[in-house]
Amino acid sequence: VQLQASGGGLVQPGGSLRLSCAASGSIFSINDMGWYRQAPGKQRELVAAITSGGSTNYADSVKGRFTISRDNDKNTVYLQMNSLKPEDTAIYYCNAVLRQTILSRNMDYWGKGTQVTVSS
Repeated sequence: VQLQASGGGLVQPGGSLRLSCAASGSIFSINDMGWYRQAPGKQRELVAAITSGGSTNYADSVKGRFTISRDNDKNTVYLQMNSLKPEDTAIYYCNAVLRQTILSRNMDYWGKGTQVTVSS
């Protein structure tokens, strides 16, 4: 199983970016999908998560600015980031909790991360 993230980059404060993360490989079902981030010198933190049914959860720091969504047919999760601030600068990692076969248990998988830099 691979999680391939894309969409990071350099953006000015107040700008927008859209991250995408596609899961591929031997996948029976995907439960939760989410985005985490890690800034230099800080611990990795949850940014947003979405269940297979579409329920969402956001960190307080991004509520009202970020929107998480997913396309279950494409095994893809998105993160629309608006009104970006310098403190949003971090490496963003996608995460999926999934089962590879009908008999296997749910396991965590991580993408390699994509850099988001918010700076003027």
